[in-house]
Amino acid sequence: MLPEYANFLASKAIRAPRAGIEPSTLPEHLFDYQKISVDYLLRLGRGALFHDTGLGKTRQELEFGKQAAHETKLPTLLLTPLSVVKQIETEGLMLGYDCHVIKSQANVKSGINIAHYDILHKLDALAFGCVILDESSIIKSFMGKTTQLLISMFRECPFRLCATATPAPNDYVEIGTHCEFLGIMSQAEMLTRFFIHDSAETQIWRLKGHAYEAFWDWVASWAVMASSPEDLGFNGDQFKLPPFELHTHPTIGEIKPLVGGFFGQQISATNMHAKKRETSEKRAAKAREIVNDNKEQWVIWCDTDDEQNHLERQFGNLAISIRGSQSPDMKEQLHLDWLTKKRPNIITKPSMFGYGVNWQQCHNMIFVGRSFSYETWYQAVRRIWRFGQKSIVHVHIIVADGEDQIGRVLDRKSDAHIVMKAAMVAASKRAINTNVARKIPYNPQFKLELPQWLTSCPS
Repeated sequence: MLPEYANFLASKAIRAPRAGIEPSTLPEHLFDYQKISVDYLLRLGRGALFHDTGLGKTRQELEFGKQAAHETKLPTLLLTPLSVVKQIETEGLMLGYDCHVIKSQANVKSGINIAHYDILHKLDALAFGCVILDESSIIKSFMGKTTQLLISMFRECPFRLCATATPAPNDYVEIGTHCEFLGIMSQAEMLTRFFIHDSAETQIWRLKGHAYEAFWDWVASWAVMASSPEDLGFNGDQFKLPPFELHTHPTIGEIKPLVGGFFGQQISATNMHAKKRETSEKRAAKAREIVNDNKEQWVIWCDTDDEQNHLERQFGNLAISIRGSQSPDMKEQLHLDWLTKKRPNIITKPSMFGYGVNWQQCHNMIFVGRSFSYETWYQAVRRIWRFGQKSIVHVHIIVADGEDQIGRVLDRKSDAHIVMKAAMVAASKRAINTNVARKIPYNPQFKLELPQWLTSCPS
């Protein structure tokens, strides 16, 4: 193919519009791969940061928010799960950013305002020049109430950033909610351009074979994906993860099949809680046996209130238990108590603390109950198995006979996630190398001598 024709075809490719700024000097606390990512996103103005857990998304979010606030002369809003609010404020202040936690519009100041998603209805979107969605996988459900509210509220916001390690862990279509929030393309148009559904279930879409590379190149025109700095062409030696050891404890007692029904022998997402309740007490007892009187810290995940009740009875004062019914202030205080090792164990659900928190000081984890959600599993494990962890990570799973299909489903979703990440990383490499000019200092090698005829010209 002639180069001219190749360039013509490339000019017809779908790309996200650029509505950003020429970034100012980026701070030294950012690693090289972080600088190139922030630079790219600021030039876009509206984009997504799909870096894996532990790659420093928070620092990049803060720098994006700072430069956007300076450009718009309006405050930045950084939305995040409740469990991460204080962590982001602490890190931001340590790095010198003008940031603070807010609980309503009355608390908004200049700089970066950090708030949890639950107070969204108390805020005025027009007061902000930039909005950042930390752990933005919260918007994966296009028809969800929070997703629709975020899209409608910030439709006119000039600077928008989404940041998550799992933008769409096993469903390509979930990326559509990110591009719609960012104003890149509607989800409906994305589906029409790149996808097809060829089954009786119209909600299941398949990426068109001939559109595979074009789709990921389009995603990379508004997002940066990396599992390691090496994915973007940088040295990743200091980001190698320690060994991970998975321990399964399967013999808790058989879960009795539900009475009736053609699929009565199977555990499904709908009947799982009812069936698991039969062994929740034994699961809790097994967790206590595993921990024993170990003096190290442990994270103990449960999936239901029933499991949490039994765990609280088993561990007593040896564990801090955090529930959804507690006030935000109580949750924050209990979380701090565990971080400062006032008690060695924490009992909670992945829906509350499975996203965003940095728990590298701990390397032991137990799942007393699991769901069919691969994203929940992945994110929960990565709270302790992340860059910065110095010890071998031990993850224990307590299961009853008959739960094998949960593991099989998670394995299948894991395989899909790996394939998806590989495609996104490859596209990000192409986009970064093509669209971001790396700033290389000028280093002259030759001395220029002006010709005599030029120096002898009359003035």
